[in-house]
Amino acid sequence: MAVPSPWLVAIRPKTLPAGAMPVVVGSALAFTHGVFQPLPAVVALFCALLMQISSNLINDLYDFRKGADTRERLGPPRAVASGLLSERQVSGAAWIAVLTAFILGQYLVYVGGWQIFAIGVVSLVAAWAYTGGPLPLAYLGLGEVCAFVFFGIIPVCGTYFVQAHTLPTDVLVMSTIPGMFAANILAVNNIRDIPTDTSANKRTLAVRIGSRAARLLYCFLTFFALSLPIGLWLWLQGGSLWLLLTLLSLPFAVRACRAVLHAEGAALNGVLVQTVQLLIIHSILMSIALVLMKIFVV
Repeated sequence: MAVPSPWLVAIRPKTLPAGAMPVVVGSALAFTHGVFQPLPAVVALFCALLMQISSNLINDLYDFRKGADTRERLGPPRAVASGLLSERQVSGAAWIAVLTAFILGQYLVYVGGWQIFAIGVVSLVAAWAYTGGPLPLAYLGLGEVCAFVFFGIIPVCGTYFVQAHTLPTDVLVMSTIPGMFAANILAVNNIRDIPTDTSANKRTLAVRIGSRAARLLYCFLTFFALSLPIGLWLWLQGGSLWLLLTLLSLPFAVRACRAVLHAEGAALNGVLVQTVQLLIIHSILMSIALVLMKIFVV
């Protein structure tokens, strides 16, 4: 078996869809409303991916420093804890990712205004505060909330706003969908790590409410996210049948929920992969439906 590159271990490319899919959804919404602009959309995508990478690097670094990543951890290896990279290397790479995102983001500020600058600053602070600082958000049980906001509401709404300079209600509603799936990705990670997180005094939501409640919350968020496009179809005047395309993701949702209710230990890594796949499949289906709504009226 080939040994993965240390930098791939640190960057965690399998998590990058959590950063990319909200931008895809936001751009599809912009297309539906007739305000799509390719260049801001592409720059927003690069910024989102860079922010995801920087967040992963910072998380790798600070979880090691706080003792959350140990040999008992059942998840994929971490670069610093495994000795693949030094703290200095990971810290330097995180700064490069942050600064690159900041520089690219100035174009988005130019076309989108001060609101985009505020979003960028808040996102950068949150990427550090998630596991860094004296009161890391992940250690206070706020990880899922952060995922919901910063991998759902903010990137979808920010991507749309930088193209349209306005924010309709339906965009805000739709932004919660990738946010719920992103929260579930983190939830599976935290359910798996309850023993080691408890030992490290990392009081994640799963540690606080317990494994069973965390698994049920996962299922609730999954099916609530699936129901929103249908609700939007019913709510919107002239809502399109194309939104029903998102129901094609239902079998994947059922499979993921069954798995999360029964998997234990390292088997939850497979559920993590299924949750990422569900985010990708549902986001792509929803984006296709939104584009088809603009092209065809059904």
